[in-house]
Amino acid sequence: MNISVKTASHTYEVMIGQGILAQAFTNYAPLFEKADQIIVLTDEHVWQAQATYFTNSSFFAFKTFIMPAGESCKSFENYEAVQTFLLEQQCTRKSLIIAFGGGAVGDLAGFVAATYMRGIPFIQVPTTILAHDSAVGGKTAINHKLGKNMIGSFYQPQAVLYDTVLLASLPEREVLSGMAEVVKHAMISDAQWLEEILQGNLVHLPEQLLAQYLALGIRVKANIVEQDETEQSVRKYLNLGHTYGHAIEAAAGYGRLAHGEAVMIGLVYSLLLSERYGQITRGFTKRFFHFVVANGYPFSAVNDYSFDELTTYLVKDKKAEYGELQFVLLKAIGEPFVQKVELAVCQEVDAELRNLIAEVVS
Repeated sequence: MNISVKTASHTYEVMIGQGILAQAFTNYAPLFEKADQIIVLTDEHVWQAQATYFTNSSFFAFKTFIMPAGESCKSFENYEAVQTFLLEQQCTRKSLIIAFGGGAVGDLAGFVAATYMRGIPFIQVPTTILAHDSAVGGKTAINHKLGKNMIGSFYQPQAVLYDTVLLASLPEREVLSGMAEVVKHAMISDAQWLEEILQGNLVHLPEQLLAQYLALGIRVKANIVEQDETEQSVRKYLNLGHTYGHAIEAAAGYGRLAHGEAVMIGLVYSLLLSERYGQITRGFTKRFFHFVVANGYPFSAVNDYSFDELTTYLVKDKKAEYGELQFVLLKAIGEPFVQKVELAVCQEVDAELRNLIAEVVS
């Protein structure tokens, strides 16, 4: 299955399917053949599990740089180490980077590609469910201790090659983390799709249904990115759940809370806010919250940090303008909008979330 992503900078394909990697590489043979060097950026866990499959699928020679797993690969130190490696290997503007890993690897590799010699081509080969979101759309970044994804650029890949065979070995926590973004895509686009999700189980989806959900999510994102490549308007809708979620994630320290776990916390917080500014009912919020708790999403991290501690990160959110917080909310399922919210209201809703957690989880 191929999905086109048409942006102002250029158009590329997302290829998704089972066991497609070798064929996908062959389809892009001209891109590989004109590269003077091919560098695979991956992490230690992914390479240990998938090196043989990757190597057997590739027809080209490549060099590998293996990075630490998780958010730690998105540090300034690792960014510098990768750039140093490229310089040591005498890479040029005709070199090609392949990001082989999850969202963190893709974010780091994309930013390296965007900034090495002012930009070289790269391909995304995602290995997680979460990366169905992060690999598409051209957002690249590294983390700063004062905020997540604060240093980055918009830089589109040449292609996204998404082989679902690579998802088979994912641990349950990684599945849940990735499915949070699938749920987000449903919430901003399609009430019927979200209802279907709420009738099932997020961890044990049949393989064919999972692939269908991933393709739907990619189409939602592709459609939005085509309208707004650099997040000036509707692309902000893709940040549903991320403002509060990123604050929790940053407060916990990158890597201690999975990105999708933080996003799911943020989605529930956004539903509570949407009760005030939209038409979401408390009944729906509670139903959704029971569903995600039953599926294994942890909410204990909320109680580990006071609202004052979270405020430090909320006010640094990239969507904040002129000191005002902006949240993506829902008028109804499938109808997102951006709302300015005063910090005092954020604190009230934070208290509502904590009460809901105490009521349902304890």
